[in-house]
Amino acid sequence: MMTTATTEHPLPKSYLTDAERNRRRAEGSTENGMFLAESRAASKAGDEDASWAWLARAEMPAHALRFLKHRRGAEFIRALGFDTTLADQEYGEGWLDREDPLYKLKV
Repeated sequence: MMTTATTEHPLPKSYLTDAERNRRRAEGSTENGMFLAESRAASKAGDEDASWAWLARAEMPAHALRFLKHRRGAEFIRALGFDTTLADQEYGEGWLDREDPLYKLKV
């Protein structure tokens, strides 16, 4: 099950200045790089919601989403609309709903 942030959620508030955005584009920043820069800028401004919303637009490596699932839960990933394509390919369809042996508590 792939979720895609860009089609389901409006753009979050931007904290990058036009000059910073233009400089990054001129330096060849990818769309993914711009999303990450926006996320950092929102975080620096203290807007955690916008920071997460920008991060959700970025293509995240499978291992990063796996750790995010451990820290914040599957519903957090779904609610923000993270694109799970790479994790789906790595861990198989339905990985968000399965118990993860890597993070299973030892008693």
